[in-house]
Formats: sequence, C-alpha cells, structure tokens
Amino acid sequence: MTELKRDVGIWAAVSIVVGTVIGSGIFRVPQAMTQNAGSVGMVFAVWIVGGVLTMAGALTYAELSSMLPGAGGEYVYLTHAYGPIWGFLYGWTQMWVAKSGSIAPLATAFFEYSGNFWPELEHVFFRIPLPLGEHGAPLNVSYGQIFAIAVILVLALVNYFGVKVGGDLQVAVTAVKVGLIAFLILAGILHGNTAESHAPVALPTTAGFFAALVAALWAYDGWNNVGMVASEVKNPERNLPRALIGGSLAVMVIYLLANIAYFLVLSPATVAGHKLVAAEMMRRIQGQAGANWVSLAAMISIFAALNGSILTGARVPYAMARDGSFFRSVAHVHPRFRTPGVSILALSAWSAILVLSGRYDQLYTYVIFASWILYAMAAASVIVLRRKRPDLARPYRTLGYPVVPALFVATAFLLEVFTLKQSPRESIAGIVLILLGLPFYFYWKRFRPESFGDLPSA
Repeated sequence: MTELKRDVGIWAAVSIVVGTVIGSGIFRVPQAMTQNAGSVGMVFAVWIVGGVLTMAGALTYAELSSMLPGAGGEYVYLTHAYGPIWGFLYGWTQMWVAKSGSIAPLATAFFEYSGNFWPELEHVFFRIPLPLGEHGAPLNVSYGQIFAIAVILVLALVNYFGVKVGGDLQVAVTAVKVGLIAFLILAGILHGNTAESHAPVALPTTAGFFAALVAALWAYDGWNNVGMVASEVKNPERNLPRALIGGSLAVMVIYLLANIAYFLVLSPATVAGHKLVAAEMMRRIQGQAGANWVSLAAMISIFAALNGSILTGARVPYAMARDGSFFRSVAHVHPRFRTPGVSILALSAWSAILVLSGRYDQLYTYVIFASWILYAMAAASVIVLRRKRPDLARPYRTLGYPVVPALFVATAFLLEVFTLKQSPRESIAGIVLILLGLPFYFYWKRFRPESFGDLPSA
C-alpha cells in the first residue's frame, strides 16, 4: 500500500504553525478584546495569558507528536489514550464542522478583503429559488462566494500534487506575510501618536477578561495543526517539538508587537470602535493608500492560513479512513504524489459547500464548546499515556510536567464553564451535533481491522 512521504522540513513545519495561526485575527480581534478587557494594560495581560496557555499546549503536544508521529494529530492521541470512539468523535467534528468551519470563513474573509479592490465581488451572481437562505428565503450567491470557492479548490489542487509543493507554498507565503506584518509594526512604532487619550473604555471585570481571552485564544488557534501532518515531517522526533514551541513563541511576539503599534497610534476608544483596527491605524499614517495596503497584507495572511488549514486538516479524515472509521476511499494515497488526494478534495469540497450556504458561522459557534472538551482531553492524554504506555519512546518530554499540561486542562475547563454559562443553547447543540456521528462510528466499527489501535505507521 502506498504510504505518505516525509517531505515536510523544519521551515515548512514552522511555517505551518505561524502561517496557520496568523490569519485574520491579528487585524480584527483587538476590537473585541478592547471592548471586553476595557484598558490597554488588560488587553496586553490577556494577550500574554493567551500566549502562555498556547505555549503550555505546545509544550504538551510536543511530547505527544514526537511520541506518536502519525497522521491526524489529536485523532491519534485521543485514540491511543482513551480508545477509538474518542478519536472518531474528534475526527468527525474536524471533518464536518471544526476544520471545514474554519476553512470556509477564512476563504470568505479573503474575498471580503479582496472587495476593497474589486467591489463587484459583493454583487449577487445568481439566486437559488429554494428556501435555503435566511428565514426560508431564496439563497443569494455572490461573485465573492464563487471567488472564495475557487481559492479553496485551487489550494486543494496545489496540495494534491504533493505535500512538498504545499509546504513550499506555505513557507513562501508565510515569509511574505511576516515581512508585511513587520512593516506594519514598524510603521506604528515610528508614527506613534501619544496625544490620543488612553483612558479605559470600561472597568475590567472577570467576565470581560474571559470574554477577551476567548477572542485571544481564537487568534492563537491553529498552533496544533502541524501535528496533523506529523507522518510527513522529516525527523519528527526533533522537528515537531521545535516547530510547535518555536512557532508558538514567534506568534506570541508578533501579536504583542502588533498591539504595541496599534495602541501607539490609536486610543483604546478608537480600537474598540473599529472592526479593522490595522486598517484604521494605517489610514491615520498613510491615508487610504495605507488602508489598501493593510487589505493586501490581510489577504496574504489569510491565504497562508487557508493553505495551512487545507494541508493539515485533510490528514484527519485520511487517518480515520486508514483505520477503518470513515469512507474507505478517503484513505487512498496517490501513487505518484504520495498525498491523501481524496481526503484533500473531500474536505475542500465540503468547505466550499459551507461557503456557498453561508451557514458556517453558526455551525462553528455550536461546536466550540464540545471541541474544547476534546482539546483538553488530548492535552491530558500526555499524563494518561505516561501511565498507560510508559514503554513508548519519548524523544521530547514536556517541560514542567505535570504542571504545564494541568494548566492547559484547567484553563480549558474554566473556558468551558464560561462558554456554557454565556451560550448554553449553542453549547448543548454542539454536543448533540457531534454525537450524531455515533451511529456512523458503530457502523464503521464492524469493518475495522483487528489491528486497530496499534501505533500508527509513519
């Protein structure tokens, strides 16, 4: 049977972490964070706490990924720590909601920023005369949605032709992205206007802090994706920990520097009042040309995140199918390109359908609560596997064990409590949505090989 090929080097692995994490969040999240945190000092406290938690996760996953360098990331960790049903529920969620529900809004954000140069993208291209739109209305399809779908499918084809092709593209686009963000940071620092008032926009509260932290963790989300492509990383025992830890640290530094630039130019009230904070900052410095430049930087940033999401996300349904827990054809590896081609096309096609429907936001909101339960379990699996499988080789051991993984799990628990309190209906609906996969799990269970549960192959 044709196997995946280890063609992802250290720079591609780091670029997957940095490029996938830094998408549109760096340009949009500061508004919500400032509204909830209330002051500049509290905003930076939230960014630092979010970064520390992300590092705790990266340090934990570094041990897991180097110990179990198989395709699928959390799917592998959950399966070997708790049993195949937990790995399946994670993979089911990633395929139908979580990963596809992040690819769709990234592609949509790409076309929205493109609309700054081509306003025609907002126009309706055609109308589907069926009750598929809001409140049973006909579904309007814009030129921009078609453009977003085309971008997804083009990146799907790029990654279809080899993980090295997709990885090289990730390195190139991430390098350009980081360079553009560095220019933005430098512009803000050099043109800082300390004349604006830095009075708080609201008094800090515990609820506000957690709401801001949720926004920050959304901006940090994606650091774990490199583990999904672990079976294609060269020297994974060494390169995966370096990519996870180094990439996460780089993202934290970039976010802090970008926010320093924002607040040197803009007041907290201004940041809280503008959805596109980076664009407003550059508008103050260079006029409309500066705002247009930010739109271009955002497009490149989102493009890199989109490519990284498709590259890594397709490995989860592939891993499920390889183990007999998903459609058998999805496990097919292209004999020439050595990629899970069917899985790449399947994930991309479903993401394109979500773009067309415009319903991904609600789906993703539903699944956040249940997804974080699985993330916490994946982090806790480093403790479980130390007890359950002490015989496994551990090329890297989590720094600060067991405090570091416990910190990540405890914070995830607090976020779950906060989310359940703030959005009980959506949280419960998300769990129901995920549990709908159970009948399929028991159906596919009948066809799984007896060797299921062995350590994944490289």
